Formats: sequence, structure tokens, C-alpha cells
Amino acid sequence: MEETKRYSPRMFSLEVLGILLAIVFLVPFYFVLTNSFKPFSDILVNTTSLPKSLSFHNYEQVWKIMDFPKVFLNSLIITVASNVGLVVISAMAAYRMVRNNNRVNQILFLLFVSAMIIPFESIMIPLVKLAGTIGFLNEIWGVVICYFGFGVSLNLFLYHGFVKSIPLEIEEAAIVDGCSPFGLFWRIIFPLLKPITVTIVLLNSLWIWNDFLLPLLIISGPETRTIPLATYSFFGQYTKQWDMALAALTLGVLPIIAFFLGMQKHIIEGITAGSVKG
Repeated sequence: MEETKRYSPRMFSLEVLGILLAIVFLVPFYFVLTNSFKPFSDILVNTTSLPKSLSFHNYEQVWKIMDFPKVFLNSLIITVASNVGLVVISAMAAYRMVRNNNRVNQILFLLFVSAMIIPFESIMIPLVKLAGTIGFLNEIWGVVICYFGFGVSLNLFLYHGFVKSIPLEIEEAAIVDGCSPFGLFWRIIFPLLKPITVTIVLLNSLWIWNDFLLPLLIISGPETRTIPLATYSFFGQYTKQWDMALAALTLGVLPIIAFFLGMQKHIIEGITAGSVKG
């Protein structure tokens, strides 16, 4: 019979450390959530206390002021459209580069990977000038195309490692059965990329949904604002409406937190499969 491992002091110390780290990361959520139910005067008096009563007045005001259904729809359209484009472009490009591993594709892959180290701040002024020249400013599809450019490098890198793990025998069998190149990718290869695709969609969604700077530069109009931009309107030069801002932050993060909690088990699975097998 296999000997049961003892509960060592080292294991106990690691668990305590993990709990303390979890508390540290959860404290900001506590402050945001509890203060979102308080009036502005109570926030100034004591930010750590629980609300005296569970009032949804802040949320009702924020819903109207932000036009929350509109900004939520804008954020949703941008996130979904960007994800679809990034997945299609990155998956097809990675498959082509892996299966046609010639000198040109090797250089292209190196260029895409190298682009990940370029800081966004160094190119944002030329980006705004270019966007204005070709008519991207204040257009939802304009910021979606920009996300294609900024997200494709990491997505391509992740897909590239995962495609290497797919045996060539599967493709050869499909070709013998009369499968076309287009059908080979979408019917055979792409379903096998599900673990890394889920991971990529999650990472992209967390980034795009919460992104502030790129939408601020491209779509700052009232009709095309995203949730982070609408939340920023509660912070003026001389006044900060913390009661409204915290309620807006809570409304903004709830959808993406729910999405993340529902799909988080696929993140480690996808990244591990791509890095180990590739």
C-alpha cells in the first residue's frame, strides 16, 4: 500500500503564503464593490467600512449617464469582432508558416515575434496620424483593424507552437480522402486547435475589453465610446465622482470576470499544450 504523504510545514507555509497573496489581490475588489454602494460623502469619511445600506442609487445614475446598454454593445462588438479576425488571421498564418517552413516564412515569423517588443507608446502618435489620413478615427471598425495589427503577433506565436504538435499523418490521410486545402484546414486542423484557440480568445478578451488607451486615441466620440472611456468621464480636472466611477467600474468588469471564471480552466491547458508539444 502506498504510503500517504505527510502534511509538511513547508506545504503549510506555501498554503498560508497563497492565501495572503489572494487576500492582497482581492482587497482592491473589496474597495471597489463596497464603495460603489455608498454616497460620495461616506466614501470621503471612511473608504474601508461597509455601506450603511444596500442602495443601488449609484448604479441607476450610472446606467443613465453612461447610456450603459450602448457602451456595453460597443465594447462587445469590438471585442467579438477583434477576436474573430485575430483567430482567423493568426491560425491560418501560423499553419502556413509551419507547414511551409521556407526561408521567407522563417523571416516573417521572426518579424512578427519581434514586433511584440515594440512599446505601444512609441508608435501611438504615428498611428493616430495614419488613422486620420485613411478615415479610421471615431469608427468602431477602425479600432478593430488596429487590434488586428497589435494582437496578431502574440496570437501567431501561440498558434505556431501548437500547430507543430499536430501529426502530418492526419493531413496526409485527409488529402488521400480527397479533402481540399481549404477543407483540410477548417475541417481537420482548426478543430484540433481548440485548446489554444480558447486560450487566445480569453487573453484577447481580457485585453480588448479593458483597454483604454487605444480606444481613447481612435474612438473618443460619444456614439462609439467603450465602457472604459465612458467610465473615464467621471474623472474631471478638478472633481472626481468616486461614487459614480466605482459603480461604473463594477458594471464594466462584471461581464469579463464572469466570462473569465467560466473559461479559465482552458488557459493553462492551452498554453501548456502549445509550449510542451511544440
